[in-house]
Amino acid sequence: MVCFGAVILDELLDQTFYGRTRPISERFEPEALAVSGFSREQHLAFEEPETVMENFAAWLEEHTKGRPVFVSDNPAYDWQFINYYFHRFLGRNPFGFSGRRIGDLYAGLVKDASKATEWKKYRVTAHTHNPVDDARGNAEALKKFRELGLNL
Repeated sequence: MVCFGAVILDELLDQTFYGRTRPISERFEPEALAVSGFSREQHLAFEEPETVMENFAAWLEEHTKGRPVFVSDNPAYDWQFINYYFHRFLGRNPFGFSGRRIGDLYAGLVKDASKATEWKKYRVTAHTHNPVDDARGNAEALKKFRELGLNL
């Protein structure tokens, strides 16, 4: 994992977290790293993963009531990193053992599984691969789901 972002789903979407973790292995794929926009040298200078995950857990505790809910565009990808890093570095995951996929929520809302990718039209913030931008865009779509009647 290189970096990740989170946004609290509220009216302003201004409560954000941005974490950048240094590598935990010498192995990496240059093509995958290139998507992040960071060089290997920059990545090596990021914070220790344990510190980042401690800070993220504290931020979640400060900004949520009860157990937070992990919601993402692609939890099969995003979840595995967050879950692994929480367990490896803190021995626990504040999200528990489940998450929600935005496309599935939308498919249920419109009662049509074939429409699972159409939710992306509700993003206002461009999907830039900056993790906070991407999380904010996802939260914008979730706010629209609320307007359309989904109880979140």
